[in-house]
Amino acid sequence: MAKGSDLLVAALENEGVDRIFGIPGEENLDVVESLRTSKIELVLTRHEQAAAFMAATHGRLTGRPGVCISTLGPGALNFTTGAAYAHLGAMPMLMLTGQKPIMSARQARFQIVDVIAAMRPLTKMTRQIVSAASIPTIVRDAFRVATEERPGPVHLELPEDVAAEEADVALVPSHPIDRPVASPAAIERAAALILQARRPLIMIGAAGNRPRLVEPLSDFVRRTRIPFFNTQMGKGAVTGGSNLYVGTAALSERDYVHEAIDSADLIISIGHDTVEKPPFLMGRVAGGPRVIHVGYVSASVEQVFHPDAEVVGDIGATVTALADRLGGRLDPEPALLEMRQRILARVNDRADEDRFPVTPQRLVHDVRAVMPEDGIVCLDNGMYKIWFARNYRTHVANTLLLDNALATMGAGLPSAMMAKLVHPGARVMAVCGDGGFMMNSQELETAVRLGLDLVVLVLDDQAYGMIRWKQAVDRFPDYGMTFGNPDFVAYAESYGARGHRVTSAEALAPTLEAAFAAGGVHLVAVPVDYSENTRVLVDELGGHPPQVEPG
Repeated sequence: MAKGSDLLVAALENEGVDRIFGIPGEENLDVVESLRTSKIELVLTRHEQAAAFMAATHGRLTGRPGVCISTLGPGALNFTTGAAYAHLGAMPMLMLTGQKPIMSARQARFQIVDVIAAMRPLTKMTRQIVSAASIPTIVRDAFRVATEERPGPVHLELPEDVAAEEADVALVPSHPIDRPVASPAAIERAAALILQARRPLIMIGAAGNRPRLVEPLSDFVRRTRIPFFNTQMGKGAVTGGSNLYVGTAALSERDYVHEAIDSADLIISIGHDTVEKPPFLMGRVAGGPRVIHVGYVSASVEQVFHPDAEVVGDIGATVTALADRLGGRLDPEPALLEMRQRILARVNDRADEDRFPVTPQRLVHDVRAVMPEDGIVCLDNGMYKIWFARNYRTHVANTLLLDNALATMGAGLPSAMMAKLVHPGARVMAVCGDGGFMMNSQELETAVRLGLDLVVLVLDDQAYGMIRWKQAVDRFPDYGMTFGNPDFVAYAESYGARGHRVTSAEALAPTLEAAFAAGGVHLVAVPVDYSENTRVLVDELGGHPPQVEPG
């Protein structure tokens, strides 16, 4: 016989879980005791939201669900932003929450809210566990649901009395699951369209940026020699160092990369997920490019995305079959590759200007200079995200983590902490606006406690810069978006981290390099100037403001 909490922890060990993030409460004490004697490390965070971001990032980087834990009521509800982050971003994650006993109600309705109902629209599955004997089956099912396409968060609520209940039941072993493959007819139709095209262009979206797809997609690009671009969340699925890389669609239209999109006669859309801000708008111009949707699931037809053909099945198997079918028979016009040089030259313009406060172009340039090819940059959300999406060249998959789905503030620091735990030998940097950083800045203490080597770059403009930009674009008066900041150097040092303040453009890269060399947790605050970039993005590119939160 084993307690429900022991069965839960054993089932998690059976799934390969090695860490759980969060803040337990009194309703989780049986689980905490079971964790104490297990192989699983309990990583205490300072807010449940940060724990959920960390668990989601684990899923994003490994393809295996990260796990986070909270108590009932207020703790559980603090998971909701992280649940939406994982749900829209297709990141596998398991959330465990506690609950009062369900066989008695000695505390009446104290702290009780319907967490199952709250989680239902934010998860792939949410269940209350009502008997200890069901725990192994439910946990196995939760991991299966979280990881199958489209991946996402699942939620299990474990009441206090069920955690203490004893049962005699065996664990449920996992088994390999083969993903369905596209039909030969669909492959043939897609291959015929590609062979007919003169200026084909590959687009890689969020669902194409899975750890298991790096080799198949990279091989597909190498074998077909078709130029490619990516959405923001598809960035890094194929190395940005490739001489076929055209750019990243940071805006929906009228950015430099759209010169190539507008010139293409066929777009092979691999893994586009319409939860992302549209990388291009279909139907705006008569005679625009035809679109083939390659995905695990059928396309979500939207006003701005309605493909002409679909190839539905495992993406890795699909692109391999397509490359085999095309067999080196492609003879595309060189126009797109000639255009590529002009696009990349424009994107890199002004990357070394020495104005201070620093410009986003200089910021991206200097961060790229201090990060090795396998270094990981984790972005929060704000004005700077556009510039990192456009200008930061990735050389290894999943080395620029950004969120273009929920696009929530506050995720940058927790996601960087998780990236460092998953890849302890890599340089990891969090890049946060001052607004987004302060939403989970208390996790500096967690990073110090965990002994992480981590650099946190905080961009200081004392404003919610993205919304302030949108306010200016819409010709509203500058109002209500500015605030004061703490002394970031003293703030970092109060948590046991090291603080640095950059006072010139020339000092940025050396300060970052010195922070990495010293080891430990470092916060580097740098003033940033977005004023000139409002003109660049709006006047020169004619872009529309992206729909993301400020920061």
